[in-house]
Amino acid sequence: MTEEYQELEATLLKLPQELRERLFRRLRQEFSIHPLEAQWNTTAEDILEAISRGSDLTHRGVRGMLAEASFASNVIEKLKGWKDVTPPGNHTFDFLLEDGVGSVRIQVKNQRLEGGKPLVRRQKYFKPVYIVETQKTRSGQDSGEEKTRPYRFGELDLLAVCLYPSTGRWDTFLYTVANWLLPHERNNAWIATLQPIPMPPEPNDVWTDGLETGIAWLRSGVSKTVMPD
Repeated sequence: MTEEYQELEATLLKLPQELRERLFRRLRQEFSIHPLEAQWNTTAEDILEAISRGSDLTHRGVRGMLAEASFASNVIEKLKGWKDVTPPGNHTFDFLLEDGVGSVRIQVKNQRLEGGKPLVRRQKYFKPVYIVETQKTRSGQDSGEEKTRPYRFGELDLLAVCLYPSTGRWDTFLYTVANWLLPHERNNAWIATLQPIPMPPEPNDVWTDGLETGIAWLRSGVSKTVMPD
């Protein structure tokens, strides 16, 4: 079977692209790409077309879900000694991981895009930095007329930032301890909406490209800040 497949694959690769595309379209009539096609009684192509017709807000939402899906498949599934115990429902974190020591709450966000390019800011950061937006997707106010979009310190442990806007890859992340993030200018109990990321987006003493390093920082209890020098 393996030899037959290899021979068939070699034959297919020699075909003109137009013929291979026709064959692909024929096979797509028989094979689905994802169970959602059957669940929604549609095709992956139509789902993608619908997304492409959506607004920028729709695209941002889908990119956010892609970042979470990539984190699950490219980071969590490769961890050893950890269990994903994320409960169903809406929470202030996207993932809850647990090992023999305890649990860690992780929020996944995308590096901010603006005009199709990574957003760059200087202002109070003294030098150019990339930006990640950390506020919650939904807005509102509680009974005390306080805004509910900002995260509050203590609601999450680590921030994972997907660097797709800079790298073109969904499997590249930077991590920092949530308590190291900058406070909101209106309330020190809130996490500021816009947080600086190193430019270029590389590890330093407050951002790491390894989740387990970020967890070690968290558990060390060391106090730092992501404000650039």
